Amino acid sequence: MINNVADMTMTAHLQGLSQPKPNPVQQMGSNFSEMLKTSIAEVNQAQVSADRAAEQIAAGETKNLHGAMIKLEEADISLRLMVQIRNKAVEAYQEIISMQV
Repeated sequence: MINNVADMTMTAHLQGLSQPKPNPVQQMGSNFSEMLKTSIAEVNQAQVSADRAAEQIAAGETKNLHGAMIKLEEADISLRLMVQIRNKAVEAYQEIISMQV
């Protein structure tokens, strides 16, 4: 009985090994590009939301200054983060390009 369970476990493990594995580099590339697109869209949405909140305050449509300031600061922080990520990516690219083969 114990041998049968061990045999079944070993068989399942070997079947898992025989199945082709997806290329992790291809997966990472598509995931990274999707993550980057999503992040840019989120930063853009934060900027649009902050602009809308500022316009509402200026027009007197709302008196929620606290909420508007929070949206403005969130948009500012997310934009600064995106700029820093871009700077690091450009810096890494320039370092790779300057390497001698």
